[in-house]
Amino acid sequence: MSVDISNFPNLALADTPVELRSLPFERLPVLCNELREYLLRSVSRSSGHLASGLGTVELTVALHYVYNTPFDRLVWDVGHQAYPHKILTGRRDRMQSIRQKDGLHPFPWRGESEYDVLSVGHSSTSIGAALGMAVAAESEGLGRKVVAVIGDGAITAGMAFEALNHAGDVHKDMLVVLNDNEMSISENVGALNNHLARIMSGKLYTTIREGGKKVLAGLPPVKELAKRAEEHLKGMVVPGTLFEEFGFNYIGPIDGHDINALVETLRNMRNLKGPQLLHVKTKKGKGYEPAEKDPIGYHGVPKFNPDECTLPKASGGKPSFSAIFGQWLCDMAAKDERLVGITPAMREGSGLVKFSQQYPDRYFDVAIAEQHAVTFAAGLAIADQKPVVAIYSSFLQRAYDQLIHDVALQELPVLFAIDRAGLVGADGPTHQGAFDISFLRTVPNMVIMTPSDENECRQMLYTGYQCNGPAAVRYPRGSGTGIQVESEMQALALGKGRIVRQGKGTAILAFGTLLQQAKAAAEALDATLVDMRFVKPMDEALVLSLAATHDQFVTLEDNAIMGGAGSAVNELLMRSKQCKPVLNLGLPDRFVEQGTQEEIYALLGLDGAGIQRSIEQWLQA
Repeated sequence: MSVDISNFPNLALADTPVELRSLPFERLPVLCNELREYLLRSVSRSSGHLASGLGTVELTVALHYVYNTPFDRLVWDVGHQAYPHKILTGRRDRMQSIRQKDGLHPFPWRGESEYDVLSVGHSSTSIGAALGMAVAAESEGLGRKVVAVIGDGAITAGMAFEALNHAGDVHKDMLVVLNDNEMSISENVGALNNHLARIMSGKLYTTIREGGKKVLAGLPPVKELAKRAEEHLKGMVVPGTLFEEFGFNYIGPIDGHDINALVETLRNMRNLKGPQLLHVKTKKGKGYEPAEKDPIGYHGVPKFNPDECTLPKASGGKPSFSAIFGQWLCDMAAKDERLVGITPAMREGSGLVKFSQQYPDRYFDVAIAEQHAVTFAAGLAIADQKPVVAIYSSFLQRAYDQLIHDVALQELPVLFAIDRAGLVGADGPTHQGAFDISFLRTVPNMVIMTPSDENECRQMLYTGYQCNGPAAVRYPRGSGTGIQVESEMQALALGKGRIVRQGKGTAILAFGTLLQQAKAAAEALDATLVDMRFVKPMDEALVLSLAATHDQFVTLEDNAIMGGAGSAVNELLMRSKQCKPVLNLGLPDRFVEQGTQEEIYALLGLDGAGIQRSIEQWLQA
């Protein structure tokens, strides 16, 4: 059930930015209060991202109020903070469906709204895309404006700095809004800085600044002296020197919750020439005290009662694979002082909290910089350390060149603990871990393991850690099977699978946790069920021995069928002249939609009933 809009009279009049811009300026503070409350009430009913959006309410209102969206292009980075944007762009009454099957996307999505100009999910893409739009806007000649909104975490990534560097070089008209909500770039926020921002974005200051540059252009020594003086004066009140060096005109910092100052400053900046950067200070969770105190805990929330000011406690059930990894990392660190844990800003999600507390000197959060994380690990490995890179499957895609060139090519002992492999559920196409087997198994020197349960995961992590080269263990999001996990760690025989059930006729070769879903089908069909364990090196001897005693194969994986583990089985059989029918079950050749993991596995026929049905239909065809 959606939130009753009649309780929000001003928000009811702003279903679209066109309606928003028709409201008197004086009503914007009240509108912001209503929007914040509506966001809290809707997300608490649907689940989703909360703290980031609470912090961008005023900024969102100001941007849509000043800029002529969707003609003017507004590009959001990542999109956790874009829920207020969705509410103000005609999707208010569908917010209860966000992150659900057939519902609103959790991030800006081009196919969903003309106001979403860039589909996003991974960070640090906004400035580069906005620059492309700014170049096109100049060629178009219609006066279109372009704005990118990026957070202080996302701007640390290499992509963002590459885009800043290019934007300063080509000098097109565009605005980058730095939404600074955690990192201490500056403490100088308040009335003085709001006043300075207004002055520095105003016509008088801009005219003097640009005119002065022209006057001094023919006098290099004086020009350089003036430039240094300007930098010195600005450096005393604003931390803008870095962005100025990139070629941006820096304005701020400004209070991101002062709607009046935001609107006035944005109006001043809208027609400035060249690349502009507005530094806005906001507070994650703004307006809801529990989220202000714990912005990480309230970043993504389940359904909850906001009036109780607390999130429901997770039921004490089966441990997640992330928790299994986190415990293994601590146990392994106690045994080997060379172990170093690395994450690209995914400490909580990857299960590294305990390790970061127990071994702070061996824990490195490199921020949102996946490429650097992998090459940093390579450097550690060269120096005889034992790096473990904890990374989501879809984020590892961003470091593919580094994995090949800096790790695998040099046969360095780096262990990749790949979380969120397979279907992640509600975060949708941008986060599904659909491709890691396919892109990893083509890389020489790689060992790739697919645990079928928690204990297998623990032992495979240990096995990969002992490899004298690059190794990867990929495991899914969410809870395990509940199996007893052995505290003792033993290295598995490299490249050896195991027969779970002996049958006849059909051999089901399972890679990963879908083994559990295949057990009922194996029983019903009296099929042989194999936990393959290793994608690379594959247990070729086991597969060929099964080929001699079985009529057909079924391969099963939560990875793209194209180029995946099943493809490796096909290649082996063809190479060995074993012409056996093979049914490859896995993820289809499309970007898989959002929904719960259970819903999507059922939709794709990868739950227990679907696996059995697919095999039976194939056998009868």
